[in-house]
Amino acid sequence: MSSDSNLCTPSLSQATRIWWKIGVLSFGGPAAQISLMHREIVDENKWLCEKQFLNALSFCMLLPGPEAMQLATYAGWRLHGVIGGLIAGLLFVLPGAFIIMLLACIYALYGNVALVSALFYGIKAAVLVIVMEALIKVSKRALHQNVHWVIAALAFIGLFFLSVPYPMIILSAAIYGFFTSQKSKECVVAPTHSISITQTLKTVFIWLVIWLLPLWMLSLLGAPLILTDIGRFFSTLAVVTFGGAYAVLAYMAQDVVTQFNWLTAIEMIDALGLAETTPGPLILVTQFVGFLSGFKEGGIWLGILAAITALWVTFVPCFLWIFAGAPYIEWISNQPRLKGALTAITAAVVGVILNLSIWFALHVLFADVEQTNFGILTFWLPSLASIEVLALALFVLSAFLAFKYHWNLLKILALVAILGALLRLVFF
Repeated sequence: MSSDSNLCTPSLSQATRIWWKIGVLSFGGPAAQISLMHREIVDENKWLCEKQFLNALSFCMLLPGPEAMQLATYAGWRLHGVIGGLIAGLLFVLPGAFIIMLLACIYALYGNVALVSALFYGIKAAVLVIVMEALIKVSKRALHQNVHWVIAALAFIGLFFLSVPYPMIILSAAIYGFFTSQKSKECVVAPTHSISITQTLKTVFIWLVIWLLPLWMLSLLGAPLILTDIGRFFSTLAVVTFGGAYAVLAYMAQDVVTQFNWLTAIEMIDALGLAETTPGPLILVTQFVGFLSGFKEGGIWLGILAAITALWVTFVPCFLWIFAGAPYIEWISNQPRLKGALTAITAAVVGVILNLSIWFALHVLFADVEQTNFGILTFWLPSLASIEVLALALFVLSAFLAFKYHWNLLKILALVAILGALLRLVFF
């Protein structure tokens, strides 16, 4: 047992089974993935308490890269140190990476296979329900005061209607929380790991070497230029893209299509579709982009090497951020002003998730969605004539099964995948 009598510390093998389960079932993007992790490690297994989970989530939202994968890595690290963090982080990524690699090969060799597309069509509709459920749960955990609701609403408006950069949203919330925080009488989470600047610097150095040494070796060994280009490009993205996969897309899409000419616009959209409907972080879209880029240059084996390169430089930095910063999370949460900043960030996260949820819903339920600007305001306007009737029906069915009968996530995904594929192939 941990120092908190209500919490349990699992064995490494027990934890590994849960990390594998989370990795296999982590459909639906960060909102659904964070909800799934909360259910497994807070509600059901009681490995972390609510405060520990939310403190870690707020910290991960400040980092570049996929916050859900980084949250899993932190949880694994807190339970079993570096080896636990590596297992949790890798198992969050590898199941989806394997599927993306397989589908990328099929896509490159045979085109967009109808059966695969039809199966994912149903899954995409069910994912909407997962995201809705996650939004409700995260809201209940994060919005305890009227000011929290205001922060969440302003974050949503800033992102959805004003196109305010995500880092600015998080920074604004942090500044507000920092200067308006008050001392709380609630129990704090006692730090369980010592803080050492020397150890932190050592950790940073080790992971910088792990991250960058393979790129230097590629250049030294005269690897194809596409590999070094992919390594440099996605390494840059790993540092500057705050806000998860959609932020990555905003930075990546134009350069991939117009500057480097690695993919066409249609291929870029297909890449996002595959990443959205497979388990794992949505940022796995970088793997698909890497594979197709390498495949076009030198066939299947260069495509695989390019995909591995993209994966490496996308996810190794995530371990650097967490292993260097994790010992400080609980210390930060116990500082009144820093805690106030993290609380405000957590409230803003609700607005962020709502923004992503609506964006995702529009693109699942409508075939044509147009971005329109009116002065400083941005609107996503769906064409009502392009409504996906089958997707809407599968969404309603999934919602009914989830909220009325509380079906297991895996059962819902399996049902709507098969049902959606049959109906789409026969009637649509």
